[in-house]
Amino acid sequence: MAYREKEIEKLYYSIGEVAEQFNVAPSLIRFWETEFDILQPKKNRKGNRQFTKEDIDQIRLIYHLVKEKGFTLNGAKEMLKQDAIAIKDKMEMIDSLKTIRKFLTEVRDKMQ
Repeated sequence: MAYREKEIEKLYYSIGEVAEQFNVAPSLIRFWETEFDILQPKKNRKGNRQFTKEDIDQIRLIYHLVKEKGFTLNGAKEMLKQDAIAIKDKMEMIDSLKTIRKFLTEVRDKMQ
């Protein structure tokens, strides 16, 4: 059995890395931080934001509601207050279905 090295996962991500992940400006991430209570990244001594996986998951929820579903900021806040768990579950299900669809289209294309 071949030795396989574990992938190293980062503990903290910079605001630039997070913004690039969602294809938005870093200023939008900073703005969302002021608007949404669920988003509170740590800051280092210099004041730079350090985002964890959990913070990125929160941003993913906000992004889904505001950018993909078209909610206003107040509407997104209300949805998160009412049932954040249900929204997260639906979003994860959509992501899973997108992954399956991508896989199936790749299989279809290889068969042609």
